[in-house]
Amino acid sequence: MTYPNHPSGHPQQPYGEPHTVPFPVQPPPRHRARPAGGPAPWAEPPEPWVREPAPAATLAPAPEQAPAPAPAKGGRDRYLDLLRAVALVRVVVFHLFGWAWLTVVFPSMGVMFALAGSLMARSLSRPAWSVIRSRVRRLLPPMWAFAAVVVPVVFLLGWKPVREEGIWWFLKLACYVLPIGTPPFPWENGSESGLLESSWAEQALGPLWYIRAYLWFVLASPLLLKAFRKLPWVTMLAPVGLTAVIGTGLVTVPGTAGEGLVDFAVFGSCWILGFAHNDGLLKTVPRYLSVSLAAILMAFALWWASGHLTEEGWNLDEIPLAQSAWSLGFCVILLQYAPSWRELPGRLAGWDSLVTLANNRAVTIYLWHNLLLMATFPIIDQLWEVPWVGDHLGTYIDASYNTLALILIWPLIGLMIVSVGWVEDVAAKRRPRLWPNGTGKPRARH
Repeated sequence: MTYPNHPSGHPQQPYGEPHTVPFPVQPPPRHRARPAGGPAPWAEPPEPWVREPAPAATLAPAPEQAPAPAPAKGGRDRYLDLLRAVALVRVVVFHLFGWAWLTVVFPSMGVMFALAGSLMARSLSRPAWSVIRSRVRRLLPPMWAFAAVVVPVVFLLGWKPVREEGIWWFLKLACYVLPIGTPPFPWENGSESGLLESSWAEQALGPLWYIRAYLWFVLASPLLLKAFRKLPWVTMLAPVGLTAVIGTGLVTVPGTAGEGLVDFAVFGSCWILGFAHNDGLLKTVPRYLSVSLAAILMAFALWWASGHLTEEGWNLDEIPLAQSAWSLGFCVILLQYAPSWRELPGRLAGWDSLVTLANNRAVTIYLWHNLLLMATFPIIDQLWEVPWVGDHLGTYIDASYNTLALILIWPLIGLMIVSVGWVEDVAAKRRPRLWPNGTGKPRARH
């Protein structure tokens, strides 16, 4: 999304999924594999949104038991787990290819916030302070592990304090510890070797917008839940109205506080819709009525988007009001028709272990996927150095460059899960596990 009155048009972490411009669709020329070359730059226009992004769920850390639409006995709702896994995959694919239509076909960020809101509402049957403390404890260590790797590299590559900001610049660095605001990062921080493209830090740190937004929602949830249970429909629709004011340029809130407020407004209705799902409120509304109203809201979103297209076309991540309305309507339909699955049915059962793994490592996948996507390109470049392959298959490598990156990203994500994913278990006070896909054990009940 483009922000008015900002010199670059893109403040540090605009709302939505991070980094909506894809990696270069046209594969790099053969000479990129040479030492003098480097991977093609990853153009940046969201990442949060990225402005996927990205990203990259609900990205609620190590998700707790997902509620059924109505009170149910213990166990996870595998339908909600499946939605979360699909949302993560969609974020990764979008950040690689940048296909704007994906934001319409499946609004991942809205889905992830709706699922997180449902989990939060269920947890708030316990004392609010203990729930907030537990959620913050589960959220922060994975972010600290990520920042402990990326931030030192940024400094090593020449990032320096902004003299004009004085002590305030150092105070903003504390957002890497407690992300109440947007953590600072350099817009350009490439290495002279060419291994890191100049906007790599912006791309890598893009997903932190989601951590900030999630934290805001967690802190506000006790009050939001009280308001929802008193005035449910007004509370649910209020964020869409707020987006119409601050997300359209009608009123501009400057600085990082404005960025956070826009995120909060855009996805607030989805979060509160999660409350409605947990409380069973959606089931009290006739299905034909809720679906009809959702369709009207989604039609409005498309109409609004059609008149406010950016250079990225139908990328709803760049059109706040359209994103807010479309995501809410989309999630209403998903949750109105939600089955209560204790096991994935039919052919979906074959994906059970991967769905379990994605849910147990949602924060890890989301935080690291942008950086890992960038890592795929220099790896693919090495194919030109393999005898015979570069000379005889170079044309095919060029033509399938992004496809090769899509294939390579998954083992890289798997490697990162094994390397640092266990931090999510430590944060949740569980025994660390390297590959928690549920195989060979009864499914965990949280």
